[in-house]
Amino acid sequence: MAVRTHWNITHACGHEIARDLSGRPADRRAGFARWLAERDCTDCWKAERGADTESKEQWLAARRAEEQRAAAEWAERFDMPPLEGPERALDWGERSRHRLMTSAHTALVVEGTWHEADWAELEEKARSITRAGWWIDQRDSEGADLLELLEAAGETDRGTENPFR
Repeated sequence: MAVRTHWNITHACGHEIARDLSGRPADRRAGFARWLAERDCTDCWKAERGADTESKEQWLAARRAEEQRAAAEWAERFDMPPLEGPERALDWGERSRHRLMTSAHTALVVEGTWHEADWAELEEKARSITRAGWWIDQRDSEGADLLELLEAAGETDRGTENPFR
């Protein structure tokens, strides 16, 4: 039996919308549907933020500030080292590291078969990557790929990294 592709999402605003999630990997559809249900539908989201650019910029700035606060709290709680790089990349790198690490924990431990001891080893490898640019470069990666990415980062430099990040 194939994993379903169409979901009826009841959003936080109360609107129910049929969504075609066939463009997402089968193992990510249920989680994405759950995520959508926790948010307002697109129309309500747009209406709440208004059509003007200024309110969108304010909303984005507030969201970035909240993400930054969460990333900083997470880094302190899990003893992650400060990142290195240009000042303008540090916050982005922290947010990227936080998103990828939490995504990886969900994919590998919560929804996967890893034990906390396995995760602790991965965390140690992640602590060794302190270049903000590396985390930014991985921002679109899947959480389940983090171990392979960290192992590749530990290999000898092949001259592909930008030393100015």
